Amino acid sequence: MNSKSKFLLIFLLSCFFHKGIAQEGLSYRAPQFHFDWSKPSPYPDRIVVSFGENPSKEASVTWRTDSTVSQGYAEIALATAAPKFWKTGKNLEARLEVLDALSIPEANVYAHYHSVSFTDLLPDQVYAYRVGDGERWSEWFQFRTASEEADQKFSFLYVGDAQNYVLELWSRLIREGFRTAPDARFFIHAGDLINSAHREQEWHEWFTAGGFIHSMIPSMPVPGNHEYRAKNQEEVTRKERSLSVQWRPQFTLPLNGPKGLEETVYFMDYQDVRMIFLDSNRDQVIQADWLEGVLKDNPKKWTIVTYHHPLFSASNGRDNEELRMLWKPIFDKYRVDLALQGHDHAYARGRVSPGENVMNGMNLRDQTGTVYVVSVSGGKMYDIGDDWSAKGGQRDRIGENTQLFQVISVEGERLKFESYTAIGELYDAFELVKGENGINQFIELRVNAVPEKTHSNTIPYKD
Repeated sequence: MNSKSKFLLIFLLSCFFHKGIAQEGLSYRAPQFHFDWSKPSPYPDRIVVSFGENPSKEASVTWRTDSTVSQGYAEIALATAAPKFWKTGKNLEARLEVLDALSIPEANVYAHYHSVSFTDLLPDQVYAYRVGDGERWSEWFQFRTASEEADQKFSFLYVGDAQNYVLELWSRLIREGFRTAPDARFFIHAGDLINSAHREQEWHEWFTAGGFIHSMIPSMPVPGNHEYRAKNQEEVTRKERSLSVQWRPQFTLPLNGPKGLEETVYFMDYQDVRMIFLDSNRDQVIQADWLEGVLKDNPKKWTIVTYHHPLFSASNGRDNEELRMLWKPIFDKYRVDLALQGHDHAYARGRVSPGENVMNGMNLRDQTGTVYVVSVSGGKMYDIGDDWSAKGGQRDRIGENTQLFQVISVEGERLKFESYTAIGELYDAFELVKGENGINQFIELRVNAVPEKTHSNTIPYKD
């Protein structure tokens, strides 16, 4: 056999070998966690920072220990480049909340949660803090307060459902989000942070996946339907659902919502944006009345609302018509700029006309009412559904089988929305420009993004 024949044989064998490997691929193997993996210890863990109603002056931190730690502390100081910046700081005693969930099978945990609210902070400053019991301390973490200059540029991150395969797959998504927008001022989580409301292991996955990000970029979550589950057989029999027993102990959120819905319904004013957080699972009429008041007395230029169940769904068979009929007229009346949603495990972005339900040619090109987005950040995927035209909206961009995070930037009269895949590709983009009459000019930017991803052109999700 001559040298040319040998080369050809080697080449063909190589092609056959690599083709066989590619066809075989990997089979899914679920990670296994030991029972004690998610249990608390004397050392602070699950450290998460959040903003108060006024993020230029208020923030809170929450963390967990076992029951041997009855008194926690937080130390906070203005951060400087000097390593002993902490000399100018102060020590604050933490509030204690006991979580006794030993009788709830999926939780089976007894833990102490500690929280401190930082007040009278200076605007647009980097603060460093640490938490502990006086002997066992966390590392120092840093966050920045909001500016008091309304038009100063800032960005934040928004993600839909993490829910499934949280430590396996959501970890890469939130970390890519941090890498893409390391200066993001806060994170919006649009519900279904985990799959089973009270399951301690899944909450541990969520905190582990985000790691130090949760401790440095304030988290502002709303509950999804998977944050509501029966705690025991009695609730199953009565067909009742309870909010995750971990929710209120582990997040310290603004208390300005309707009575009984504190820390699931709230708002904050970040510079010239009023951010409103709703719980679409319950008491929707009560929230509608509260929402009307919050929007009627709104001095901010921009209004962004987030909740879990979409008013305009991304998937078939999941329409929330009753909720749309209740909340959308309020959004229209007060010209809500952007609605950030989850639940449907696909991507859809569209809008409605200002002042009417049906798009016309002029509005479609130049002006817009509320822009609605549905997005998914975890590893569970659904098919995309019908368009929105029969429901009074115009859908402009879709995506299937794709993990996504969003970066939203606000500067003066301009709001820019960008959606990215888990490997950092720009997937969708648009810009809103605030007009003198309060109606937004709409600028479509998806031409700069990668082509639409669907089940037909991505690695198959379904086996």
